Amino acid sequence: MTSHNNHPYHLVNYSPWPLTGSIGAMTMTSGLCLMFINKEMYLVNLGSIITLLTMYQWWRDISRESTFQGLHNSLVIKGMKISMILFILSEVMFFVSFFWAFFHSSLSPTVEIGTMWPPKGILTFDPTQIPLLNTMILLSSGMTVTWAHHSLIFNDYKQTNLGLWMTVSLGIVFTMLQAYEYVESKFTISDSIYGSCFFMATGFHGIHVIIGTTFLMVCLMRQLNKHFSKSHHYGFEAASWYWHFVDVVWLMLYIMIYWWGS
Repeated sequence: MTSHNNHPYHLVNYSPWPLTGSIGAMTMTSGLCLMFINKEMYLVNLGSIITLLTMYQWWRDISRESTFQGLHNSLVIKGMKISMILFILSEVMFFVSFFWAFFHSSLSPTVEIGTMWPPKGILTFDPTQIPLLNTMILLSSGMTVTWAHHSLIFNDYKQTNLGLWMTVSLGIVFTMLQAYEYVESKFTISDSIYGSCFFMATGFHGIHVIIGTTFLMVCLMRQLNKHFSKSHHYGFEAASWYWHFVDVVWLMLYIMIYWWGS
């Protein structure tokens, strides 16, 4: 069917995954509301299972289209690169809103928070402890994912696998340390504007780290199955772009919130 097209674009076949993905998202959101009200988890668990199954099967179809069916030609990949760049730019603006809120309150503290920053009663984190360690971890992961990318370009698959393994491992360690930091925190999201800005900004960044780690894990599995070559590896390239974006956002968080803001 696709061999008789008179254009170079990839028009996807009918797929059930957008529908099942919406059902999973709706079920999970409804389940979260139920969990907050009645502490019941069955609906959020069901929504999570539907969403995870949809993600797996949708990614499987895309991998099949690009790897085995050859439907992702150079023009299609160019379009996907532009879309990924626009997506990352939208994520940049998402985090700009959190930094804007933080600086709006920190540069001109109002009477309601005691005209001081951080507000009275807030015990901030020491930027030379876990935050600095996490900074070193993410900077190292940026180097390992770049190493893996360049190794792939030079057909050194052993080094590519090693670089990806290290990047995924560093992402998992970062998430564990972030969770430990939250457990040890002396303030909560409801403690003044500082707590709200801190947990919203670092929490959403943590979610992005989890997404990026999952993205790289999928790339690692595809690489182990010989899906990538030096000239055809857009999935890995997009994952590395996303990971570098996560690195840069964390540097801004560390400098502006952990170090300057405390």
